[in-house]
Amino acid sequence: MAVEDLATEHAPTASEYIVHHLTHLTSSPQKGIIDLSVVNLDTLFWSISIGVVGMVGMYLAARKATSGVPGRFQAMVEMVVEMVEDQSKAIVHGNRKFIAPLALTVFVWVLLMNSLDFLPVDLFHKLLGWAGLEQRIEFFRPVPTADLNGTFGISLGVLILMLFYSVKIKGLGGWGHELLTAPFGTSKNPVFFVLLALANLFMQLVEFIAKTVSLAMRLFGNMYAGELLFMLIALMGAAWTGWNFQSIALGGAHIIAGTLWAVFHILIVALQAFIFMMLTLVYLGQAHEGH
Repeated sequence: MAVEDLATEHAPTASEYIVHHLTHLTSSPQKGIIDLSVVNLDTLFWSISIGVVGMVGMYLAARKATSGVPGRFQAMVEMVVEMVEDQSKAIVHGNRKFIAPLALTVFVWVLLMNSLDFLPVDLFHKLLGWAGLEQRIEFFRPVPTADLNGTFGISLGVLILMLFYSVKIKGLGGWGHELLTAPFGTSKNPVFFVLLALANLFMQLVEFIAKTVSLAMRLFGNMYAGELLFMLIALMGAAWTGWNFQSIALGGAHIIAGTLWAVFHILIVALQAFIFMMLTLVYLGQAHEGH
């Protein structure tokens, strides 16, 4: 059998290609829809690595900052810091010594993680192959925010901060009173008091759950869809079979669609980081205020 025939025989189909690239490097096989014993090692690796890159970048910007005419990098960082400071000042009415830096961290971290989607789809699989690790590391996904576990991890951190500031600002008794009296109020009648308290508590729990889930799902949905579209576009170029009309048309469509989607995706990457930061500020601002 010819070499070309062997290559064609073992080449993955479009569905196999997508499934392979959307499968995580895990600590152990997943045994159900929800399996808390499984850790997505690639998501963990890239989240931490990009976080370190972001911290080092901001540290270098602060260390090299000058009072004179700033360079391009310093000017960019100053614009981001000023933007986050203005938004936190407008939304959070209280002590912002921790919240403003937190919002800056969230924005930069999510932006850098989202930006990994601009790397070529097959880059890391090629690198693993050249390093001889393709047999040991079969699956590897580089975009942490395209993993629901990654976005839920960040949103759970925001939930913990919401609960913390609710207790810190209002006191445990004040927050407990709010849980039982908002949004429907209360009553002096014992029966209605209990019914309203249960209804208020239920609504408050639904609100906290909805905030956490929507925060995670919004970021995950946009980044997952973007990653999937990049793969579909990559398949156009992979359909090359020679200098014929179909291959040339698909190759041209691959270049045009890839360029247009990459440009549009720049807006999505930045916008999703901004939205995540803004919602974090809004939720923490609500924790500072009573109903």
